[in-house]
Amino acid sequence: MRSRVDKALGAFLGEQRARLSGIDPALAEVSDALEAFVLGGGKRLRPAFAYWGYRGAGGVDGDAAVAAVAALELVQASALIHDDLMDRSDTRRGEPSMHRRFEKMHRQAAWRGPGGLFGESAAVLLGDLTLVWSDEMLHTSGLGPQELARARPVFDEMRTEVTVGQYLDVLTQATADTSLERAGKVARFKAAKYTVERPLLLGAAIAGAPAAVSAAYTAFGLPLGEAFQLRDDVLGVFGDPSRTGKPAGDDLREGKRTYLIAAAFGALDDGAWAELDKGLGDPSLTDEGVERLRALIRDSGALAATEQRIDELMTASLSALAAAGIDDEARTVLRALADAATRRTV
Repeated sequence: MRSRVDKALGAFLGEQRARLSGIDPALAEVSDALEAFVLGGGKRLRPAFAYWGYRGAGGVDGDAAVAAVAALELVQASALIHDDLMDRSDTRRGEPSMHRRFEKMHRQAAWRGPGGLFGESAAVLLGDLTLVWSDEMLHTSGLGPQELARARPVFDEMRTEVTVGQYLDVLTQATADTSLERAGKVARFKAAKYTVERPLLLGAAIAGAPAAVSAAYTAFGLPLGEAFQLRDDVLGVFGDPSRTGKPAGDDLREGKRTYLIAAAFGALDDGAWAELDKGLGDPSLTDEGVERLRALIRDSGALAATEQRIDELMTASLSALAAAGIDDEARTVLRALADAATRRTV
């Protein structure tokens, strides 16, 4: 699936390169940057869940279906470009983030004005552009009018949910909300629904699945998506930078109010609570400071509690998958995708 999705993305981005080059030669850098970003990595989980959701609901394999689900990677590119900018992240997958790439280009060319502002402006616009292109790729995928009409509401709802989920994430950092309820809601809308449930429902909609199949996909996809995000939260604090492609403790310096962090706040005594609260969100936090916060989180029992929650969510998810009335081949692949999503190290 990954190679087929990449082939579809490459063909689409090649068409966009031709369009942009006809507007102005300076836009070659835009094409270069987006091709490198979109094609340069990623697990392709969202297209995989959508494709096998489609197949599980009786959909027949074809290039149009692959191109349609590949459009999800352009939504993901938009989210990551904007997320890196909001978090002031320097890297993504071991390479400079989009705003840093264009800031560097500005600096090397010795252009006028602040290079940082140029990079940030470019990232906003390129993130917007990939979101626009996601729409175009879906509509030019080759799906028929009825298939597109069924897919459209799911695609729109997904993009709304991930955007407001991102806002809730930003709001939670600003208000320093430490509740598990808020952390769970952010995880659900920022990632859980967008990563698994909505892609599955998109595939089901394209296939014209009955309501029972869509309900089974929700029962499987929502807890799995939450487990995926909790795994991401653990990696954001305890992950190996050589594998994650991001500096150690980035989520701590960015002040991410995740389920892991909320669980720690709920278990710490007043002194340790104040220490975690003071260090969380400090962009100048040293490596030693990161290690200290990690120790506080681990010793509070929050890491173990988060791992237990992941296991509970996986049990619920896989039980729903086992009971779903879908094609057996799709069930097998979806089971493997669930493992890949939650037992990963990057």
